[in-house]
Amino acid sequence: MSRPSALTTDRRRVPYLLLGVVFALIFTVPLLWSILRAFQPHEVILGTPSIGEMFDLTGENFAFFLSSQGTMLRPVLNSILVSLSTAALTALVATLAGYGFSKFAFRGSRLAFGLILLTMMVPFQAVLTPLYLLMNSAGLTDSLLGLILFSTNFALPFGIFLMKNTFDTVPQALEDSAIIDGAGTVRMLVNVLRPMILPGIASSALYAFLTSWTEFLGALTFLTTEKYFTLPIALLNIQVGTYGEVNFGQLVAGSVIAMIPCVILYVALQRFYVKGLAAGAVKG
Repeated sequence: MSRPSALTTDRRRVPYLLLGVVFALIFTVPLLWSILRAFQPHEVILGTPSIGEMFDLTGENFAFFLSSQGTMLRPVLNSILVSLSTAALTALVATLAGYGFSKFAFRGSRLAFGLILLTMMVPFQAVLTPLYLLMNSAGLTDSLLGLILFSTNFALPFGIFLMKNTFDTVPQALEDSAIIDGAGTVRMLVNVLRPMILPGIASSALYAFLTSWTEFLGALTFLTTEKYFTLPIALLNIQVGTYGEVNFGQLVAGSVIAMIPCVILYVALQRFYVKGLAAGAVKG
């Protein structure tokens, strides 16, 4: 049987390349369009479309957020603090819990793990009122710490599920060898298992960061003081405007600012994220 020539192989790749280009355009064109709009004045955005004015670019929308009149710098810092803290706390707790569910057999472990997965099917809007009453009695409302715990609570089930499946892929012989060499649990996790579980940790942290970064209803419910407002609430205030007036240039610029950390973090952790989800899919 004759082998296909290089020309035939290249021709077979053409449809896949074209399909990839189409999907890349679908995802990148709206992003590039938003960035272009963010550098346009408010009058150009609302005016009649014109090729000449389309590239009348200015940085006044972004300068507004850095000025004394802007109110975006503090919400951005608050969102970064909440999201990074949520990602770190979720990754830590999910790693320890996933290791326990995967490697330690105890009575009721399957039931406990099933209940954790069951919470993923319950929309948080259904438990928002009792959760607010509980956090209010604990003095955690109107604070960034309360919002961090709130976001971590709803990111943990997926993180535990992912980390358990990640630990299931680790050969037991590797752990037995580490134990024979005298390694404890913490040392084994940090020095021996870390390269294999790093994709799962990165995936759970990235998931927690993205969910907390875009969290709106929880932040709107638990935060009442303006100095604690996060980015989604600040964007809502811009959208509402004063006396119904909306500055679309500032609104689009704020949306672009909100996209930047998500894009950077996803690009930096993409290879770990794909590996972590693949590991979970194989064992899940």
